Amino acid sequence: MIITFICDVLGAENNGTTIATMNVIRAMKAKGHEVRIVCADEDKKGQPGYYIVPKIDFGPFNRYVEKNGVVPASHKDIMTIGEALKGADIAHFNFCGSLSSFSVLLAHKMGIPCTASLHTQAENYTNHVGMMNVTWVNDLWYHHLYKDLFSKVEAIHYPSQFIRDLFEAKNHFKSNGYVISNGIQKDFYPVKAVRPAAYSDKIVIVFTARYSKEKYHQMLIRAVKRSQYESKIQLILCGSGPDESKIKHWSEHLTNAPVLGFHSRAEMVQILNYADLYVHPSLIDIEPLSALEAMACGLTPILSDSKRSSVRYFALDKRNLFIHNNPKDLAQKIDYWIEHPEEKKANSELYLNYVKQFDFATSMNRMEQMYLETIKAYHRPA
Repeated sequence: MIITFICDVLGAENNGTTIATMNVIRAMKAKGHEVRIVCADEDKKGQPGYYIVPKIDFGPFNRYVEKNGVVPASHKDIMTIGEALKGADIAHFNFCGSLSSFSVLLAHKMGIPCTASLHTQAENYTNHVGMMNVTWVNDLWYHHLYKDLFSKVEAIHYPSQFIRDLFEAKNHFKSNGYVISNGIQKDFYPVKAVRPAAYSDKIVIVFTARYSKEKYHQMLIRAVKRSQYESKIQLILCGSGPDESKIKHWSEHLTNAPVLGFHSRAEMVQILNYADLYVHPSLIDIEPLSALEAMACGLTPILSDSKRSSVRYFALDKRNLFIHNNPKDLAQKIDYWIEHPEEKKANSELYLNYVKQFDFATSMNRMEQMYLETIKAYHRPA
């Protein structure tokens, strides 16, 4: 099978969309399929399987776009896009942008079926213009995604039932959808990890997410300040993003400055295995894979009950949930688990069993099945 991935955004693996996309690409290659990738990443020019198109010129906003760590691709190099699609069995889209909106039409003209993954919520876009909490603006964006791409593909991959239900409700349609987890890599499991000496007398709390407004790092910092154990808590905020300087500013009043930075998978496995708790305060999440990875390493999670996130559905106990944007309630949950280590251990064991259903290999088998079924249905005689 020849699969052409049309990537409006790709870049470094420092965000959920790119990580999920690259995981699928590597998995399909490992299964013996030929994979072609269309993107605007100049650093990948000349690498086997990559087809590089021009990036979009945002004029005076180019620096802002670069600050957010993305290189949006344009559709202006029709020859390159056509070359990447020629002879392909299927085209898959990881994002809705100018490149995808054009390429899905071209693929169909060439007789190629298409699938797309919905990796982003409307708020991932609208937070950049200060309208993250404006319902009608978010609704308009969901309709834009549907109109420009998702209404045109033969099948849609949803990383969670939550985002499928939301997207179908916003656009009043029933999709040919496949709910498939992005999958927990096999590297994430309990191992004996050596805690750094600097944290030997600390209570280590981890949160992994892009440094952006919708992830609510400030709320977690405020909760730590309210904790009875504030002087002993060491936050490790794994990630990168435009709000890094803000996070440092918000943390100035904490006894222990949070540790910030992006980490490799091997480093994350070690961090999650020597940490004491995992907290996920985000307002929005399609699938909180970083939380699932923490659970797979044996960490007890404390999860936001935000109605705009799927993360609340992963709570196995009411003590694993806190009232969204309520630092007092989160502080109480943090203190509870610190004071009840045996109950925390039992909760951890429950999660180790629970996350087995999100196995990466199983997810990749299902992605492959989606491609094969879509190809077969597309070419079936009417």
